[in-house]
Amino acid sequence: MLLTIDVGNTQIYCGVLKNNKVKARFRHTSSGVVTADELGVFLLNALNANGIKAKGIKQVAISSVVPAITRSIIHSVKKYFNLTPFVINENIKTKIYFDNNTLNGLGADRIADIEGAFYLHPKNNLLIIDFGTAITFDAVAKDGKYLGGAISAGPMLSMRALAGGTALLSTVEIKKPKSAAGLTTETQIQSGLVLGTIGLVKEIVMNLKKECFKKEKFIIIGTGGLGRIFEKENIFDFYEPDLILLGLASLIKANK
Repeated sequence: MLLTIDVGNTQIYCGVLKNNKVKARFRHTSSGVVTADELGVFLLNALNANGIKAKGIKQVAISSVVPAITRSIIHSVKKYFNLTPFVINENIKTKIYFDNNTLNGLGADRIADIEGAFYLHPKNNLLIIDFGTAITFDAVAKDGKYLGGAISAGPMLSMRALAGGTALLSTVEIKKPKSAAGLTTETQIQSGLVLGTIGLVKEIVMNLKKECFKKEKFIIIGTGGLGRIFEKENIFDFYEPDLILLGLASLIKANK
């Protein structure tokens, strides 16, 4: 079995795959100091809680945008699983064609997302939208050429900015309110965050469509921890919560 680990700015998202089927998922915070031993114990306990034996893990694949935690996880995998993990970097082999130094500039999570989308929907023009701490947009042509993308602050990051930059506003649960005109500070913040994100995403999608795909058909794939909030907003064609895990599985096969 394959253990996949995606280290984001907010959470560490892990999955166990067998024959490209996700058998288990679990998460750990990525904020603060996370030691190799803490991660090792967490992984062993999470596997055990899901009825998976550690000795059944034969490969480990990692995507990370937090270098300090990357080092801890690599050490943890070596110590607790006696395996050398596959880690996404600028030298990996991928099905996607990147011009010049684009691959070096993209985050490992976006590379895995793109690979996963191309694995699920080959020979299609693709637009991948990942709703994480940041919202990322990546356009890929049906022949596998990377066409470009965009990055924006996600709703959680925007909420933290509001709470941290004002005296009276606090953090709220990120969910769509019943109406745009909220009657409490909480629902008004939720309205601004969620509806503002919907408007932002639709505007960026419209511009990427014109620039990257013109009159050609393309598939929009949503993913990321907050993507489910927007699943019914007619923003994307498919919501694939495990996209990054499938991308890691595809990449480790391509780089044997």
